[in-house]
Amino acid sequence: MRIRPVGAHALLLDCTAPADMPEAELVEAWRAELWRRREHGDLIAVEIVPAARTVLLDGLPDPTTTARQLSRWAPAVAAATTHADANDEAKTQDDTDRGADVVVPVTFDGPDLPAVAEHWGVDAAAVRHRLTSTRFRVAFCGFAPGFPYLTGLPAELALPRLATPRPRVPAGSVALAGPYAGIYPGASPGGWQLVGRTDLVLFDVTADPPARLGPGRTVRMVAA
Repeated sequence: MRIRPVGAHALLLDCTAPADMPEAELVEAWRAELWRRREHGDLIAVEIVPAARTVLLDGLPDPTTTARQLSRWAPAVAAATTHADANDEAKTQDDTDRGADVVVPVTFDGPDLPAVAEHWGVDAAAVRHRLTSTRFRVAFCGFAPGFPYLTGLPAELALPRLATPRPRVPAGSVALAGPYAGIYPGASPGGWQLVGRTDLVLFDVTADPPARLGPGRTVRMVAA
């Protein structure tokens, strides 16, 4: 892991995983460890923000001291997501602290569902089964407020984005791109492949927190 200063009060952790470990697992392990240490008073940080390969710590009173601490800490790395039917007994303490899985009812009628099925070499029913039998985890949020990047699908099922993005994707659209699943919290342009839709509200500025699916949350889709 490489630790880099960012401005006067922040550090960026570059999480370089071994060849046999997905980087998402190492990022998730560091996120969980840093949140745990902050809750226990071992770390003072205003923001801990995971991304695809990095974790940003912002609002540090003494970045130099924090960097030395980080070099001594070693998070426990475990698979972040698996099939739901095989992982009921494998919840981490972080899962328990954050509550039960968020259940997302999905109507699987997206316009790109046939294309995804063809890309995977299966039929539409098998795509639905794969998505509803996977226990996803929110790796990070981005693109739009409350947009969750969900890990859990096998690397070989990664999908290309659309060659031409849609000018408007409806709110609640359930989509796939690269190694991730995602759900559009609001209407916006987008190039992900749409496989379904949900009525679940993912972002509400009056809620605390505003994003229903924040980093570390586990998610299960169910057919509506």
